[in-house]
Amino acid sequence: MLFVALAGLSGLVWGFGDFAGGKAAQGAGALPVTWLSKMVSLPLLALFVALMYQPIDPTSVGWGAFAGCFGVLGAILFYRALAQGAMTVVAPVTAVTSAAIPVVVGLISGERPPPLQLVGVVCALAAIALVSLAPPRPGERVIVTARLVGTAVLSGVGFALFFVFVARAGDVAADPGLWPIAASQSGALLLSGLLLVITRPGNWPRGISLRWTVVAGPLDMSANVLYLLATRQADLSLVAPLAALYPVTTVILAMIIDHERVRSLQIAGLVLALAALLLVAT
Repeated sequence: MLFVALAGLSGLVWGFGDFAGGKAAQGAGALPVTWLSKMVSLPLLALFVALMYQPIDPTSVGWGAFAGCFGVLGAILFYRALAQGAMTVVAPVTAVTSAAIPVVVGLISGERPPPLQLVGVVCALAAIALVSLAPPRPGERVIVTARLVGTAVLSGVGFALFFVFVARAGDVAADPGLWPIAASQSGALLLSGLLLVITRPGNWPRGISLRWTVVAGPLDMSANVLYLLATRQADLSLVAPLAALYPVTTVILAMIIDHERVRSLQIAGLVLALAALLLVAT
């Protein structure tokens, strides 16, 4: 099915973008990296909009702007949660929250996928949780606090609302083109720019960090485009969990590039991710 390919590809590209963004944030502040990555993606976005040009629909643009604001807030909270505690806790909570909420929203709104596809959705949610369970660094103490879990949950809610509002932006018009993504990028740029003015961080990306930032922005924006196209083909409750499989890519890249150790639970998650794609495609 076309939507499985588009949603799976969006998750694949998001994973590459997240990995690049994470590498960039190792040498610079998360907020400057986020803002600059979205800024450098604008020329490619303009090309995409021109190639798939449609008249502007104000309603879909509004939903897209909401999506961008919640998405960038989710990213900021995610980095803040990582600063408070271990990724072992933060990543699974954020990832599962961001994937589960769109499924619930879709089912409440009347979507009724066949039972076999629902099994695939459950496999996707389990895969996201297992793959996100990164092993603690040597000597790292994993301390779980209510504040840490709360921040991780709020981050997941921000990402989930991005999924929901982008899908909504694609539904309110017969063919909104890529204006919802343009509005999403604009909303994220304005909000993160305002936060930059307020906080005035000094650790802007330079050198290798800047190069990773330039890679992350276009990848993230391209994944947004693929996700919007996927939501035009199928229900939110099926598309969102497949797109949220982006931790799979991040884990594979960490294995190849950073030579990180992979736990048996993460390997089980990779197998479940493949099963989810096959089941949803039936």
